[in-house]
Amino acid sequence: MSALEEPAPTEQELELIADIALCAPDHGRLRPWRFVLIRGAAREVFADRLVAVAKKRDPSVPQSLLDRYRAWPLRTPMIIAVGAIVRANHPVPEVEQILSAGAAAMNMLNAIHVLGYGGIWVTGINAYDPDINAALGFHMPDRLAGFLSVGTPARVATGERPDRTRHVVDWRG
Repeated sequence: MSALEEPAPTEQELELIADIALCAPDHGRLRPWRFVLIRGAAREVFADRLVAVAKKRDPSVPQSLLDRYRAWPLRTPMIIAVGAIVRANHPVPEVEQILSAGAAAMNMLNAIHVLGYGGIWVTGINAYDPDINAALGFHMPDRLAGFLSVGTPARVATGERPDRTRHVVDWRG
């Protein structure tokens, strides 16, 4: 069973999710964020692309891994590829432009969860592969920050949160 199932957010909800993403911190008002929606039949095309790129990367890739790459988009109601259109040699450092895309992704996840949906941020080798980036319209120096798998949670999350006192400290000079 998948962690996410149908339905994905509606068009109206997606507009709200995008609007909230566009409130991300943005040094220099560069607005580097780009969001590519992969849904419906496009998920099958994307699954085929993931498999083809994996074979190109490593002709001896095990079939079990190819099956995993293929299955992920097909069991995910919607994928949002989140990336940054990077302005190289700009006074705002590239890392800040990419962090802005990451902040937009987090805003999206927060909105997705507040609306009652589930979202999982996925990275890994495919998020960093130049062929996958290019297929989604990200050409260096632009790049993906990752993929958001979006849908309705198949079950209620029961995970424990970390102990806050181990992660928050007062600086006293």
